[in-house]
Amino acid sequence: METVQIVIDKKLLHAADAAARRTKQNRSALVRDALREYLFRLEVRAKEERDRAGYQRIPDVADDGWEAEAAWLKE
Repeated sequence: METVQIVIDKKLLHAADAAARRTKQNRSALVRDALREYLFRLEVRAKEERDRAGYQRIPDVADDGWEAEAAWLKE
C-alpha cells in the first residue's frame, strides 16, 4: 500500500471519524472503502450512459409480428 496525504475540511473529517467508529474501522479503511465504492459507481454510470447512447442511436423499433401472439386471450 501507498501512503497519501489529502486535504479535507474539519466538518468532513469529523464525520468520517464518526463513521469509522460506527463501522469499527480506522479512517484509512473507511476512505479506501468509500473511494472503491465511488469508483465502482462511476464505472456503472459510464456503462449506463454508453448503453443509453447506443439505444438512442439504434432504437428497438422492429416489429417482428410476435406482439399479437403474446397478447392475453379475451375470456
